[in-house]
Amino acid sequence: MRICPPSISLSELHKISILSQFKEPQLNKIQKHMKLIHLAENEHLFEHGDIADKFYLVKSGQIKLFRIFLEGSERVVDVIQPGEVFSESYLFLENGRYPLGAEALIDTELLSFDCKVFKSILEESKDACFQLMSNLSLCLQQHIDQVDCLALQNADFRLINYLLQQVPDDHKTNTTYIINLTMPKNILASCLFIKPETFSRTLKTLRNRNLIDVNGSEITIHNVNQLKEVAA
Repeated sequence: MRICPPSISLSELHKISILSQFKEPQLNKIQKHMKLIHLAENEHLFEHGDIADKFYLVKSGQIKLFRIFLEGSERVVDVIQPGEVFSESYLFLENGRYPLGAEALIDTELLSFDCKVFKSILEESKDACFQLMSNLSLCLQQHIDQVDCLALQNADFRLINYLLQQVPDDHKTNTTYIINLTMPKNILASCLFIKPETFSRTLKTLRNRNLIDVNGSEITIHNVNQLKEVAA
């Protein structure tokens, strides 16, 4: 891990959703205490149980959030992409600890924000508080949707729904669409709570039904409407 002062302007900071309601003096204070972190592939950012005194924004690369169970198995909970903020929900916990581990899937750059500094600014700004509450509410809703998906759908439907979620809303549904997976298939399978062998078998079944083609990390949906009918 390599830590250094960040080279980022106030205007760039202001574009970050969680900071969009902050005024220039507040952004100056945040900028003064933030750090730029460089992680090599497979390098850990923090471990499960570490003190949650910072939250982060991924500038480039990918961060895997995971949990190790007693028997030694690993469950990937999420993969954080560039531009996304994570661990901000622990801001208000006194002596809070990270419930997950965080590791770089590839070489990654992050911005780290000091929780104490951020909380002191929130005490001064009602607008900033409401912006953070909005972000956390959206995050909570996404987690509830994910729980519904995991509880109510089997592995095949979870994978199909994931593929359909990658298709833009304005894409014509009776045409093909190519998806370039942004993470290894075993990581995606873990995020969807699907065993790797089940994940591979489902891809093969969809391919045999001429619904998709798979070429490495590239998945081609032949007809989006037909795949939607399978998920209906």
